[in-house]
Amino acid sequence: MTKTAAIIGGGVIGGGWAARFLINGWDVVISDPDPEAERKINEVLKNARRSLPALSDVVVPKEGRLTFASSLAKAVKDADWIQESTPERLDIKHKVFAEIQKHCREDALIASSTSGFKPSELQQGAARPQQIFVAHPFNPVYLLPVIELVGNGGATARASKILEAIGMKPIIVQKEIDAHVADRLLEAVWREALWLIKDGICTTKELDDIMRFGFGLRWAQMGLFETYRIAGGEAGMKHFLEQFGPCLTWPWTKLMDVPEYNDELVDLIAGQSDEQSGMHSIRELERIRDDNLVTIMRGLKARNWGAGQVLNAQDAKVKPPLPGDLTKPLKTLERVIPIDWTDYNGHMNESRYGQVFSDAGDTVMAMIGADQAYIDTGLSYFTVDNHITFNNETHAGEAIHVHTQVLQAEGKKLRMYHEIIRTSDEALLATCNQLLVHVSLETRRSCVPGPEMTEKMKTLHDAQTKLPKPASMRD
Repeated sequence: MTKTAAIIGGGVIGGGWAARFLINGWDVVISDPDPEAERKINEVLKNARRSLPALSDVVVPKEGRLTFASSLAKAVKDADWIQESTPERLDIKHKVFAEIQKHCREDALIASSTSGFKPSELQQGAARPQQIFVAHPFNPVYLLPVIELVGNGGATARASKILEAIGMKPIIVQKEIDAHVADRLLEAVWREALWLIKDGICTTKELDDIMRFGFGLRWAQMGLFETYRIAGGEAGMKHFLEQFGPCLTWPWTKLMDVPEYNDELVDLIAGQSDEQSGMHSIRELERIRDDNLVTIMRGLKARNWGAGQVLNAQDAKVKPPLPGDLTKPLKTLERVIPIDWTDYNGHMNESRYGQVFSDAGDTVMAMIGADQAYIDTGLSYFTVDNHITFNNETHAGEAIHVHTQVLQAEGKKLRMYHEIIRTSDEALLATCNQLLVHVSLETRRSCVPGPEMTEKMKTLHDAQTKLPKPASMRD
Protein backbone atom coordinates (compact mmCIF):
# COMPACT_ATOMS: atom_id res chain seq x y z
CA MET A 1 0.00 0.00 0.00
CA THR A 2 1.37 3.42 -0.99
CA LYS A 3 2.27 5.71 1.89
CA THR A 4 1.60 9.47 1.88
CA ALA A 5 3.91 12.25 3.02
CA ALA A 6 2.57 15.76 3.61
CA ILE A 7 5.16 18.51 3.12
CA ILE A 8 4.28 21.72 4.97
CA GLY A 9 6.38 24.46 3.41
CA GLY A 10 7.72 23.99 -0.10
CA GLY A 11 10.98 25.94 0.02
CA VAL A 12 14.45 24.52 -0.61
CA ILE A 13 14.27 22.00 2.24
CA GLY A 14 10.59 21.17 1.82
CA GLY A 15 11.12 20.66 -1.89
CA GLY A 16 14.04 18.34 -1.17
CA TRP A 17 11.90 16.28 1.20
CA ALA A 18 9.16 16.08 -1.44
CA ALA A 19 11.65 14.78 -4.00
CA ARG A 20 13.15 12.20 -1.61
CA PHE A 21 9.75 10.72 -0.73
CA LEU A 22 8.24 10.99 -4.23
CA ILE A 23 11.12 9.32 -6.10
CA ASN A 24 11.11 6.52 -3.54
CA GLY A 25 7.48 5.69 -4.34
CA TRP A 26 5.54 7.71 -1.74
CA ASP A 27 2.57 9.88 -2.65
CA VAL A 28 3.36 13.47 -1.70
CA VAL A 29 0.97 16.33 -0.85
CA ILE A 30 2.38 19.87 -0.67
CA SER A 31 0.90 22.69 1.42
CA ASP A 32 2.42 26.12 0.82
CA PRO A 33 0.66 29.50 0.49
CA ASP A 34 3.33 30.77 -1.91
CA PRO A 35 1.69 31.18 -5.38
CA GLU A 36 5.04 30.17 -6.88
CA ALA A 37 5.26 26.96 -4.82
CA GLU A 38 4.32 24.59 -7.66
CA ARG A 39 6.90 26.08 -10.01
CA LYS A 40 9.64 25.98 -7.36
CA ILE A 41 8.86 22.39 -6.34
CA ASN A 42 8.92 21.24 -9.96
CA GLU A 43 12.31 22.88 -10.47
CA VAL A 44 13.69 20.99 -7.47
CA LEU A 45 12.11 17.79 -8.76
CA LYS A 46 13.73 18.30 -12.18
CA ASN A 47 17.17 18.27 -10.56
CA ALA A 48 16.28 15.39 -8.23
CA ARG A 49 14.93 13.19 -11.04
CA ARG A 50 18.19 13.78 -12.88
CA SER A 51 20.51 12.96 -9.98
CA LEU A 52 18.92 10.67 -7.35
CA PRO A 53 18.30 7.68 -9.69
CA ALA A 54 21.93 8.01 -10.87
CA LEU A 55 23.08 6.84 -7.43
CA SER A 56 21.38 3.47 -7.92
CA ASP A 57 22.63 0.47 -9.87
CA VAL A 58 19.16 -1.07 -9.99
CA VAL A 59 15.78 0.24 -11.09
CA VAL A 60 14.33 2.84 -8.71
CA PRO A 61 10.76 2.46 -7.38
CA LYS A 62 7.88 3.77 -9.44
CA GLU A 63 7.43 7.43 -8.59
CA GLY A 64 4.51 8.34 -6.33
CA ARG A 65 1.77 10.87 -7.06
CA LEU A 66 2.38 14.58 -6.41
CA THR A 67 -0.50 16.90 -5.50
CA PHE A 68 -0.82 20.44 -4.13
CA ALA A 69 -3.41 20.88 -1.39
CA SER A 70 -5.64 23.93 -1.17
CA SER A 71 -5.31 23.92 2.62
CA LEU A 72 -3.08 22.54 5.34
CA ALA A 73 -6.03 20.53 6.69
CA LYS A 74 -6.46 18.70 3.38
CA ALA A 75 -2.73 18.08 3.09
CA VAL A 76 -2.35 16.29 6.43
CA LYS A 77 -5.73 14.52 6.62
CA ASP A 78 -4.53 11.11 5.38
CA ALA A 79 -0.76 11.53 5.77
CA ASP A 80 1.45 8.89 7.35
CA TRP A 81 4.42 11.30 7.61
CA ILE A 82 4.10 15.08 8.00
CA GLN A 83 7.25 17.14 7.42
CA GLU A 84 7.13 20.73 8.70
CA SER A 85 9.61 22.99 6.89
CA THR A 86 8.29 26.46 7.72
CA PRO A 87 10.45 29.51 8.62
CA GLU A 88 12.65 29.28 11.73
CA ARG A 89 10.29 31.20 14.00
CA LEU A 90 8.90 29.39 17.01
CA ASP A 91 5.59 31.27 16.98
CA ILE A 92 4.97 30.24 13.37
CA LYS A 93 5.85 26.63 14.07
CA HIS A 94 3.53 26.49 17.11
CA LYS A 95 0.61 27.75 14.99
CA VAL A 96 1.40 25.24 12.25
CA PHE A 97 1.66 22.29 14.66
CA ALA A 98 -1.65 23.25 16.30
CA GLU A 99 -3.35 23.29 12.91
CA ILE A 100 -1.71 20.02 11.87
CA GLN A 101 -2.84 18.21 15.02
CA LYS A 102 -6.43 19.39 14.55
CA HIS A 103 -6.66 17.53 11.25
CA CYS A 104 -4.07 14.73 11.12
CA ARG A 105 -4.32 11.14 12.29
CA GLU A 106 -3.14 10.49 15.83
CA ASP A 107 -0.73 7.83 14.57
CA ALA A 108 0.86 10.13 11.97
CA LEU A 109 4.50 11.10 12.47
CA ILE A 110 5.04 14.87 12.67
CA ALA A 111 8.65 15.81 11.93
CA SER A 112 10.25 19.26 11.90
CA SER A 113 13.15 20.22 9.64
CA THR A 114 14.27 22.82 12.19
CA SER A 115 18.01 23.37 12.35
CA GLY A 116 17.97 25.02 15.75
CA PHE A 117 14.92 24.43 17.96
CA LYS A 118 14.77 21.59 20.46
CA PRO A 119 11.80 19.18 20.43
CA SER A 120 10.72 20.40 23.88
CA GLU A 121 10.41 23.93 22.46
CA LEU A 122 8.45 22.72 19.42
CA GLN A 123 6.07 20.69 21.61
CA GLN A 124 5.03 23.63 23.84
CA GLY A 125 1.23 23.90 23.89
CA ALA A 126 0.78 20.92 21.54
CA ALA A 127 -2.28 18.68 21.89
CA ARG A 128 -0.09 15.56 21.57
CA PRO A 129 3.50 16.63 22.37
CA GLN A 130 5.08 13.21 21.85
CA GLN A 131 3.85 13.14 18.26
CA ILE A 132 6.26 15.97 17.33
CA PHE A 133 10.00 15.41 16.87
CA VAL A 134 12.96 16.81 14.93
CA ALA A 135 14.10 15.30 11.63
CA HIS A 136 16.84 17.70 10.57
CA PRO A 137 18.15 17.04 7.02
CA PHE A 138 20.94 18.48 4.88
CA ASN A 139 20.62 20.17 1.53
CA PRO A 140 20.02 18.65 -0.98
CA VAL A 141 17.72 16.36 0.97
CA TYR A 142 17.18 14.12 -2.05
CA LEU A 143 20.92 13.27 -2.24
CA LEU A 144 22.52 13.62 1.20
CA PRO A 145 21.43 10.68 3.35
CA VAL A 146 22.04 11.79 6.95
CA ILE A 147 19.13 12.91 9.14
CA GLU A 148 19.38 14.02 12.78
CA LEU A 149 16.43 12.62 14.75
CA VAL A 150 15.72 14.20 18.13
CA GLY A 151 12.75 13.62 20.41
CA ASN A 152 10.45 10.93 21.73
CA GLY A 153 12.02 7.48 21.49
CA GLY A 154 8.92 5.79 20.09
CA ALA A 155 8.46 8.38 17.34
CA THR A 156 12.13 8.52 16.37
CA ALA A 157 12.38 4.71 16.30
CA ARG A 158 9.44 4.54 13.87
CA ALA A 159 10.86 7.43 11.86
CA SER A 160 14.25 5.74 11.63
CA LYS A 161 12.79 2.67 9.92
CA ILE A 162 10.88 4.79 7.40
CA LEU A 163 13.92 6.91 6.57
CA GLU A 164 16.13 3.86 6.12
CA ALA A 165 13.54 2.44 3.70
CA ILE A 166 13.91 5.53 1.46
CA GLY A 167 17.70 5.34 1.43
CA MET A 168 18.61 7.69 4.26
CA LYS A 169 20.98 7.42 7.24
CA PRO A 170 19.10 8.43 10.41
CA ILE A 171 21.16 9.35 13.48
CA ILE A 172 19.20 9.44 16.74
CA VAL A 173 20.71 12.23 18.86
CA GLN A 174 20.88 11.02 22.46
CA LYS A 175 20.01 14.33 24.15
CA GLU A 176 18.30 17.45 22.86
CA ILE A 177 20.49 20.52 22.51
CA ASP A 178 20.18 23.82 20.65
CA ALA A 179 21.08 23.36 16.94
CA HIS A 180 21.49 19.60 17.43
CA VAL A 181 24.97 18.27 16.43
CA ALA A 182 25.90 19.10 12.85
CA ASP A 183 24.90 22.76 12.88
CA ARG A 184 26.91 23.34 16.05
CA LEU A 185 29.98 22.08 14.22
CA LEU A 186 29.14 24.10 11.13
CA GLU A 187 28.55 27.21 13.23
CA ALA A 188 32.03 26.90 14.74
CA VAL A 189 33.61 26.67 11.29
CA TRP A 190 31.41 29.53 10.00
CA ARG A 191 32.42 31.87 12.83
CA GLU A 192 36.12 31.19 12.30
CA ALA A 193 35.68 31.62 8.52
CA LEU A 194 34.09 35.05 9.03
CA TRP A 195 37.09 36.18 11.07
CA LEU A 196 39.57 34.85 8.49
CA ILE A 197 37.83 36.81 5.74
CA LYS A 198 37.33 39.97 7.83
CA ASP A 199 40.97 40.02 8.95
CA GLY A 200 42.18 39.61 5.35
CA ILE A 201 43.87 36.26 5.98
CA CYS A 202 42.28 34.72 2.88
CA THR A 203 39.46 35.25 0.39
CA THR A 204 36.23 33.25 0.17
CA LYS A 205 37.63 31.35 -2.82
CA GLU A 206 40.90 30.52 -1.07
CA LEU A 207 39.06 29.33 2.04
CA ASP A 208 36.70 27.16 -0.04
CA ASP A 209 39.67 25.71 -1.96
CA ILE A 210 41.41 24.78 1.29
CA MET A 211 38.30 22.90 2.34
CA ARG A 212 37.42 21.17 -0.93
CA PHE A 213 40.98 20.22 -1.93
CA GLY A 214 42.01 19.27 1.61
CA PHE A 215 40.16 18.08 4.66
CA GLY A 216 36.77 18.19 2.91
CA LEU A 217 37.82 15.16 0.87
CA ARG A 218 38.76 13.31 4.05
CA TRP A 219 35.54 14.24 5.81
CA ALA A 220 33.47 12.98 2.86
CA GLN A 221 34.48 9.42 3.61
CA MET A 222 35.72 9.25 7.19
CA GLY A 223 34.77 12.16 9.40
CA LEU A 224 36.62 13.90 12.19
CA PHE A 225 37.61 11.30 14.77
CA GLU A 226 38.43 8.50 12.36
CA THR A 227 40.59 10.91 10.35
CA TYR A 228 42.46 12.03 13.45
CA ARG A 229 42.89 8.46 14.65
CA ILE A 230 44.87 7.81 11.47
CA ALA A 231 46.83 11.03 12.06
CA GLY A 232 48.04 9.48 15.30
CA GLY A 233 49.92 6.82 13.36
CA GLU A 234 50.30 3.29 14.68
CA ALA A 235 49.74 4.50 18.25
CA GLY A 236 46.26 5.69 17.24
CA MET A 237 43.99 8.25 18.86
CA LYS A 238 45.75 8.34 22.23
CA HIS A 239 48.99 9.41 20.57
CA PHE A 240 47.18 12.03 18.51
CA LEU A 241 45.59 13.52 21.63
CA GLU A 242 48.92 13.54 23.48
CA GLN A 243 50.61 15.22 20.54
CA PHE A 244 48.01 17.82 19.63
CA GLY A 245 46.02 18.17 22.86
CA PRO A 246 48.22 20.89 24.38
CA CYS A 247 47.61 23.21 21.42
CA LEU A 248 43.95 23.41 22.42
CA THR A 249 45.02 25.89 25.11
CA TRP A 250 46.77 28.14 22.59
CA PRO A 251 44.88 31.27 21.46
CA TRP A 252 44.61 30.18 17.81
CA THR A 253 40.94 30.69 17.19
CA LYS A 254 38.23 33.26 17.84
CA LEU A 255 35.46 30.71 18.21
CA MET A 256 34.08 32.37 21.34
CA ASP A 257 33.96 35.77 19.67
CA VAL A 258 31.99 36.98 16.66
CA PRO A 259 33.04 39.72 14.21
CA GLU A 260 30.71 42.69 14.08
CA TYR A 261 27.99 41.89 11.56
CA ASN A 262 27.81 45.12 9.55
CA ASP A 263 27.42 46.29 5.96
CA GLU A 264 31.18 46.38 5.49
CA LEU A 265 31.54 42.65 6.33
CA VAL A 266 28.51 41.72 4.23
CA ASP A 267 29.82 43.67 1.22
CA LEU A 268 33.29 42.13 1.60
CA ILE A 269 32.04 38.55 1.66
CA ALA A 270 29.30 39.05 -0.92
CA GLY A 271 31.72 40.75 -3.32
CA GLN A 272 34.29 37.96 -3.05
CA SER A 273 31.58 35.32 -3.44
CA ASP A 274 30.20 37.06 -6.57
CA GLU A 275 33.69 37.10 -8.07
CA GLN A 276 34.13 33.43 -7.16
CA SER A 277 30.81 32.01 -8.40
CA GLY A 278 28.75 34.81 -9.96
CA MET A 279 29.22 33.48 -13.49
CA HIS A 280 26.77 30.66 -12.64
CA SER A 281 23.06 30.92 -11.90
CA ILE A 282 21.75 29.27 -8.74
CA ARG A 283 20.19 26.46 -10.80
CA GLU A 284 23.53 25.88 -12.58
CA LEU A 285 25.33 25.74 -9.24
CA GLU A 286 22.74 23.27 -7.94
CA ARG A 287 23.31 21.00 -10.93
CA ILE A 288 27.09 21.27 -10.56
CA ARG A 289 26.74 20.45 -6.85
CA ASP A 290 24.44 17.49 -7.56
CA ASP A 291 26.70 16.10 -10.30
CA ASN A 292 29.72 16.33 -8.02
CA LEU A 293 27.89 14.71 -5.10
CA VAL A 294 26.69 11.84 -7.29
CA THR A 295 30.24 11.26 -8.54
CA ILE A 296 31.77 11.32 -5.05
CA MET A 297 29.06 9.12 -3.56
CA ARG A 298 29.30 6.61 -6.41
CA GLY A 299 33.04 6.42 -5.78
CA LEU A 300 32.33 5.63 -2.12
CA LYS A 301 29.72 3.12 -3.28
CA ALA A 302 32.36 1.13 -5.16
CA ARG A 303 34.31 0.88 -1.89
CA ASN A 304 31.16 0.17 0.20
CA TRP A 305 32.22 2.96 2.55
CA GLY A 306 30.53 5.92 4.22
CA ALA A 307 27.57 7.24 2.25
CA GLY A 308 28.29 4.58 -0.38
CA GLN A 309 27.42 1.85 2.12
CA VAL A 310 23.96 3.42 2.56
CA LEU A 311 23.46 3.44 -1.22
CA ASN A 312 24.45 -0.22 -1.55
CA ALA A 313 22.05 -1.18 1.24
CA GLN A 314 19.24 0.68 -0.54
CA ASP A 315 20.03 -1.04 -3.85
CA ALA A 316 19.83 -4.41 -2.09
CA LYS A 317 16.36 -3.54 -0.75
CA VAL A 318 14.86 -2.58 -4.11
CA LYS A 319 16.78 -4.97 -6.38
CA PRO A 320 14.27 -6.98 -8.44
CA PRO A 321 14.16 -10.78 -8.13
CA LEU A 322 16.01 -12.96 -10.62
CA PRO A 323 14.09 -13.71 -13.84
CA GLY A 324 11.84 -16.73 -13.37
CA ASP A 325 10.25 -17.29 -16.78
CA LEU A 326 12.81 -19.05 -18.99
CA THR A 327 10.47 -19.31 -21.99
CA LYS A 328 11.17 -15.75 -23.15
CA PRO A 329 14.19 -13.43 -23.28
CA LEU A 330 15.31 -12.51 -19.77
CA LYS A 331 15.15 -9.00 -18.36
CA THR A 332 18.55 -9.04 -16.66
CA LEU A 333 19.05 -5.38 -15.77
CA GLU A 334 17.16 -2.12 -15.22
CA ARG A 335 18.85 1.13 -14.26
CA VAL A 336 19.39 4.83 -14.96
CA ILE A 337 22.62 5.93 -16.64
CA PRO A 338 24.75 7.84 -14.07
CA ILE A 339 26.17 11.29 -14.74
CA ASP A 340 29.78 10.09 -14.45
CA TRP A 341 29.39 7.50 -17.24
CA THR A 342 29.40 10.08 -20.05
CA ASP A 343 32.43 11.28 -22.00
CA TYR A 344 33.54 14.37 -23.94
CA ASN A 345 30.98 13.59 -26.69
CA GLY A 346 28.12 13.91 -24.21
CA HIS A 347 27.07 10.26 -24.36
CA MET A 348 27.90 7.05 -22.51
CA ASN A 349 31.52 6.00 -22.91
CA GLU A 350 32.05 2.63 -24.61
CA SER A 351 33.70 1.16 -21.53
CA ARG A 352 30.41 1.59 -19.64
CA TYR A 353 28.55 -0.51 -22.21
CA GLY A 354 30.89 -3.28 -21.17
CA GLN A 355 29.89 -2.74 -17.55
CA VAL A 356 26.18 -2.90 -18.41
CA PHE A 357 26.67 -6.15 -20.32
CA SER A 358 28.85 -7.54 -17.53
CA ASP A 359 26.18 -6.72 -14.93
CA ALA A 360 23.53 -8.37 -17.12
CA GLY A 361 25.74 -11.45 -17.40
CA ASP A 362 26.12 -11.49 -13.61
CA THR A 363 22.34 -11.86 -13.36
CA VAL A 364 22.44 -14.99 -15.52
CA MET A 365 25.35 -16.32 -13.46
CA ALA A 366 23.27 -15.84 -10.32
CA MET A 367 20.38 -17.72 -11.96
CA ILE A 368 22.52 -20.84 -12.32
CA GLY A 369 24.00 -20.50 -8.84
CA ALA A 370 27.26 -18.70 -9.63
CA ASP A 371 26.59 -16.03 -7.01
CA GLN A 372 28.99 -14.51 -4.46
CA ALA A 373 28.75 -17.57 -2.20
CA TYR A 374 29.74 -19.79 -5.14
CA ILE A 375 32.62 -17.48 -6.08
CA ASP A 376 33.83 -17.62 -2.47
CA THR A 377 34.32 -21.38 -2.94
CA GLY A 378 36.96 -20.63 -5.58
CA LEU A 379 34.94 -21.08 -8.79
CA SER A 380 33.59 -18.47 -11.19
CA TYR A 381 33.15 -17.42 -14.82
CA PHE A 382 35.52 -15.28 -16.88
CA THR A 383 34.49 -13.35 -19.98
CA VAL A 384 36.67 -14.46 -22.89
CA ASP A 385 34.93 -12.80 -25.84
CA ASN A 386 32.62 -9.80 -26.41
CA HIS A 387 31.23 -8.56 -29.71
CA ILE A 388 29.50 -5.20 -29.16
CA THR A 389 27.51 -3.09 -31.61
CA PHE A 390 26.51 0.51 -30.90
CA ASN A 391 23.14 1.32 -32.44
CA ASN A 392 22.06 4.60 -30.81
CA GLU A 393 23.52 7.13 -28.39
CA THR A 394 22.92 6.59 -24.68
CA HIS A 395 22.77 9.66 -22.42
CA ALA A 396 23.03 10.38 -18.70
CA GLY A 397 19.70 10.21 -16.92
CA GLU A 398 18.11 7.79 -19.40
CA ALA A 399 16.38 4.71 -17.99
CA ILE A 400 17.52 1.54 -19.75
CA HIS A 401 16.91 -2.19 -19.45
CA VAL A 402 18.66 -5.23 -20.87
CA HIS A 403 17.06 -8.20 -22.60
CA THR A 404 19.26 -11.30 -22.54
CA GLN A 405 18.91 -14.55 -24.45
CA VAL A 406 21.11 -17.51 -23.51
CA LEU A 407 22.53 -19.07 -26.68
CA GLN A 408 24.55 -21.81 -24.98
CA ALA A 409 24.83 -23.09 -21.41
CA GLU A 410 26.68 -26.41 -21.39
CA GLY A 411 30.05 -27.72 -20.29
CA LYS A 412 32.44 -24.90 -19.52
CA LYS A 413 30.69 -22.41 -21.82
CA LEU A 414 28.00 -19.80 -21.15
CA ARG A 415 27.13 -17.72 -24.23
CA MET A 416 24.62 -14.87 -24.06
CA TYR A 417 23.21 -12.24 -26.39
CA HIS A 418 22.29 -8.94 -24.73
CA GLU A 419 20.31 -5.95 -25.99
CA ILE A 420 20.33 -2.57 -24.23
CA ILE A 421 16.89 -0.99 -24.65
CA ARG A 422 15.92 2.60 -23.84
CA THR A 423 12.88 2.26 -21.59
CA SER A 424 11.08 5.42 -22.70
CA ASP A 425 10.67 4.39 -26.37
CA GLU A 426 12.02 0.79 -26.56
CA ALA A 427 14.81 1.93 -28.92
CA LEU A 428 17.69 -0.52 -29.35
CA LEU A 429 20.86 1.17 -28.07
CA ALA A 430 23.49 -1.57 -28.24
CA THR A 431 23.98 -5.34 -28.46
CA CYS A 432 26.59 -7.76 -27.18
CA ASN A 433 27.41 -11.38 -28.02
CA GLN A 434 29.21 -12.52 -24.87
CA LEU A 435 31.07 -15.77 -24.14
CA LEU A 436 31.96 -16.76 -20.58
CA VAL A 437 34.04 -19.77 -19.52
CA HIS A 438 33.86 -21.53 -16.14
CA VAL A 439 37.19 -21.32 -14.25
CA SER A 440 38.97 -22.29 -11.06
CA LEU A 441 40.10 -19.17 -9.23
CA GLU A 442 42.91 -21.21 -7.69
CA THR A 443 44.50 -22.37 -10.97
CA ARG A 444 43.06 -19.50 -13.08
CA ARG A 445 42.23 -22.11 -15.73
CA SER A 446 38.98 -23.39 -17.19
CA CYS A 447 37.21 -26.32 -15.54
CA VAL A 448 33.85 -28.08 -15.72
CA PRO A 449 31.21 -27.00 -13.19
CA GLY A 450 29.87 -29.46 -10.62
CA PRO A 451 26.72 -31.54 -11.17
CA GLU A 452 24.33 -29.10 -9.42
CA MET A 453 25.32 -26.19 -11.63
CA THR A 454 25.43 -28.42 -14.70
CA GLU A 455 21.80 -29.33 -14.09
CA LYS A 456 20.76 -25.67 -13.75
CA MET A 457 22.65 -24.84 -16.93
CA LYS A 458 20.87 -27.65 -18.80
CA THR A 459 17.46 -26.31 -17.73
CA LEU A 460 18.42 -22.81 -18.88
CA HIS A 461 19.96 -24.11 -22.12
CA ASP A 462 16.98 -26.26 -23.05
CA ALA A 463 14.48 -23.43 -22.49
CA GLN A 464 16.40 -20.54 -24.04
CA THR A 465 17.85 -22.22 -27.13
CA LYS A 466 14.32 -23.08 -28.32
CA LEU A 467 13.56 -19.37 -28.72
CA PRO A 468 13.98 -17.70 -32.11
CA LYS A 469 17.10 -15.61 -32.49
CA PRO A 470 16.63 -11.94 -31.51
CA ALA A 471 15.69 -9.72 -34.46
CA SER A 472 18.83 -7.60 -34.04
CA MET A 473 20.96 -10.76 -34.26
CA ARG A 474 19.31 -11.76 -37.56
CA ASP A 475 19.90 -8.38 -39.22
